[in-house]
Amino acid sequence: MSLAASAYTAIQFSSLHLSPVFLQIGPFALRWYSLSYLAGIMLGWSYLVRLLAEPGAPMSRDDADNLIVWLTLGIIAGGRIAYVLFYDLQAYISHPLNIFKLWQGGMSFHGGAFGVALAILLYARRNKLNWLRIIDYVAMCAPIGLFLGRLANFVNGELWGRPTSLPWGIVFPGAGPLPRHPSQIYEAGLEGPLLFALLWCLFRFTGARYRPGTLSGSFILGYGAFRFLVEFVREPDSQLAEFASRTGLHMGQWLCVPMIIVGVALIVRASHQKVEYPSANRG
Repeated sequence: MSLAASAYTAIQFSSLHLSPVFLQIGPFALRWYSLSYLAGIMLGWSYLVRLLAEPGAPMSRDDADNLIVWLTLGIIAGGRIAYVLFYDLQAYISHPLNIFKLWQGGMSFHGGAFGVALAILLYARRNKLNWLRIIDYVAMCAPIGLFLGRLANFVNGELWGRPTSLPWGIVFPGAGPLPRHPSQIYEAGLEGPLLFALLWCLFRFTGARYRPGTLSGSFILGYGAFRFLVEFVREPDSQLAEFASRTGLHMGQWLCVPMIIVGVALIVRASHQKVEYPSANRG
């Protein structure tokens, strides 16, 4: 079936009756996008606490409670700064106050991941903890937030894919009359449940938790590979369409390349290390 013909039978986004606003009271609007961040952080913290109850934890429950504040700041600051620098710098130079309008969206996972790594490094040094082992445990929780964030992207009707004639193609508002890949759902499934399951299996059935860098390397490699592949069916950001055409890859794919390299390097490095069996939790 041609794209033009499939447009008549495709799913209309409007027929799903989705709204980016969860609750509105007067001028105040609580959006699903914001809720996805809050829920991702809280559920991730809850899962981290459960992991720390297992043998070999790199920090105590008190450390986890304190670290969540550092991680939240790292996610927000890193994600926003990276989005401004790599995705829409000229627009923010023209309107710099828009940088602080987080409710309008515009967050980069790559920047958020860097912000989280920096926050953990600072906290670990301050409290004399093993930085890389903490990152391993936090990486176990990241797929939860990624899953919720991609679902919020879908509810917002943003970050849609390229035109497709597949039966699950969706006509998104603002994306023209052609049905498109629901690439947000693809990413949600790959970066969320699948990556979560892979990390859980490594944690549960191997000695990965005792080889610093194995879990975080697996997460970075998995995310980078999944994101790189989905970008082939995802429409590039409008302000970066020329960049994608000129370089042959989307900005997201270029940012995934070093992630894949770092992920492989961490796994290889960890495989040559002696298995560490740390002493009991602190605190």
